[in-house]
Amino acid sequence: MNLTMVDKIAKAVLYEGYMLYPYRPSSVKNQQRWNFGVLSPPSYSEAQHGSEASYMQTECLVEGGSLTRLEIRVRFLQLVARSVGRLRIRIPQLPPGEVPEFLPVSGLEVGGRVYQAWQEAVEREVALPMRNLEQLVHAPLSHLFTFPAGKELDYLRDDDGLIAGVVIREQLALDGVVEVKNTQLSPDLFKICVQVRNLTDFGGAEQASREDALLSALVSTHTVLGVEDGRFCSLLDPPDALGEISANRHNVGTWPILMGGAGERDTMLSSPIILYDYPQIAPESAGDLFDGTEIDEILSLRIMTLTEEEKREMRESDERARQMLERTETLPAEQLLKLHGAMRSLRPVEEGTR
Repeated sequence: MNLTMVDKIAKAVLYEGYMLYPYRPSSVKNQQRWNFGVLSPPSYSEAQHGSEASYMQTECLVEGGSLTRLEIRVRFLQLVARSVGRLRIRIPQLPPGEVPEFLPVSGLEVGGRVYQAWQEAVEREVALPMRNLEQLVHAPLSHLFTFPAGKELDYLRDDDGLIAGVVIREQLALDGVVEVKNTQLSPDLFKICVQVRNLTDFGGAEQASREDALLSALVSTHTVLGVEDGRFCSLLDPPDALGEISANRHNVGTWPILMGGAGERDTMLSSPIILYDYPQIAPESAGDLFDGTEIDEILSLRIMTLTEEEKREMRESDERARQMLERTETLPAEQLLKLHGAMRSLRPVEEGTR
């Protein structure tokens, strides 16, 4: 499995829509994020009459034999609710094991920094044990996974060293399952089916908001598949002999593509965003701008034109946003010039063509 190449593309898939220009929580377009690869709790999906999916399915073809082995990894983001509290009385130190009384607020300025309520994200990965393809034909794999609930408190001290506020990061428990089935279509051709399902219990789904449901969802979910002693078949350009079989594959909420160098067929990324085979991150890009349709030069220039107050909100909202702002503000002129355009290849014009 070509994980080096996969990781670069998967990062872009994971954080598609994480924050969009102008990269501030107060921006309307950043009030509803995470529109790709969202697997909601089943009860919420049912309450929304299926408009919010609770599972995704990947089907792909593998050319192989008795020695071919399959590796599967499922990756997604788990959202963390970040809230902010202001202490009613500032104190120098906390008694052991005691949580002080605080008032929830939307934002708080302490020590020259502004802390805001927001949704952060934690990367998750579920790695399945490798299986022989023939073994999967007779014994489908069902792999349950759980990520437990958690809560962290980060106390904020003012310039006098007194505790003035608190940042609370809370994540709910997530439960899911990855199911893998394999059908042998011919002695050297197999159809792999991978389903990823959210099994998280979620009460009050009828009255819940999407923002509440997202805290119990798998977000930006995608599947990475690899084979040893075998080859995946392209969905976009299948061999002529497999055209009809390839067209009958049933993918739900995801799009399998080949990864790696051109012609390599041992790694496949099943992405919630439609991509082409062998995608690459442009070498001129200085870093992720969290927008799959991004034009680095335009977005970089726009970031540079933000007011100081807008930059402050962007900087204080999120660590990834802060890194992006600092990277853009320190972008050398020669690097910015490279973003203006690039010539990939040249070829001679044949006679008689225009």
